[in-house]
Amino acid sequence: MSDTDAQPGPVDASGEERAAQALAASGIDHVIVRHGRVSSLVEAAAARGVEPGALIKTIVVRRGEGDYLFVLVPGGRAISWPKLRALLGVNRLSMPDAATAKDVTGYERGAITPFGSLRDWPVVADEHVLGQEVSIGAGGHGVGATVDGNALVEALGAQVADVTDPEPAG
Repeated sequence: MSDTDAQPGPVDASGEERAAQALAASGIDHVIVRHGRVSSLVEAAAARGVEPGALIKTIVVRRGEGDYLFVLVPGGRAISWPKLRALLGVNRLSMPDAATAKDVTGYERGAITPFGSLRDWPVVADEHVLGQEVSIGAGGHGVGATVDGNALVEALGAQVADVTDPEPAG
């Protein structure tokens, strides 16, 4: 485990601290990379030293009143709502607004991670997370944890499935 400072950026110490403690407690080997805010997937991937497809977005999804889950989505891919609904056996899913996402996770959008979330929500990982080194958010804007994708899935007890499609070009 190590800590790399590429360039300083604004940090949410409490969010980063929660994520770092949860990552350490999970036993997963990881490297924290701090790079400050970025404006694109390609820029974020370069700052974290991974390919764009290895940058993992953590999306909060609402199944029902007070019932949420995390979906791990590789860069360049988007949730396939029909696939996710079929996997979960539900007819309706939605994404909470930014304020609700922060209330239920303790993290702002762009910094959300299952590690250190206020609640231990279920995790669904798209199958493309497996078999590669990935970078997942670590509780603050411009902060990521580089980990083995298989170890990430195991540490989170994630259900692995095909739940994404390539993002449309453009």
